[in-house]
Amino acid sequence: MRDGERWTAGVGAAGLEAAGLGERGRLVLHGPEAQRVLGERLAALLPAGGLLFLEGELGVGKTTLVQGMLRALGFAGQVGSPTYALIHQYPTPQGSVLHLDAYRVRRAQELYEMDLEALMTSARLSVMEWGELFYDEFPAAPILRLSHLDGQPEARQIERRR
Repeated sequence: MRDGERWTAGVGAAGLEAAGLGERGRLVLHGPEAQRVLGERLAALLPAGGLLFLEGELGVGKTTLVQGMLRALGFAGQVGSPTYALIHQYPTPQGSVLHLDAYRVRRAQELYEMDLEALMTSARLSVMEWGELFYDEFPAAPILRLSHLDGQPEARQIERRR
């Protein structure tokens, strides 16, 4: 990002530790509601204008985590995956929340051409799934990886990668 400084603050070590995700930390959550509750906690910890990266295979609950974030920020509507639209923008009393999915994006410029910079500048929070193309531009933005646990269909492991 041309003005990457704005988004480099991230949550910070203390904030993620408060959510149970210290440096390279891991949590195991049982059920979608536990993921939403973690999302609520993260929303409270992410600074205004913050960016969070999410990784995880299809159906692991990335959107469920975002639902919790939006719930904490006062959004009561439907929250869907941005896989096909690439960007969903949700209005909240605290400002808009961007939910982006960069899985199908081959060049970072594709999202910038969709006015990514202006959207992020005005957002209370941005959450980007599969944002590897942007990791270097936002070196302090935290990355969380969600994964299924073998033999436990309702359980999810959340790992802080950065």
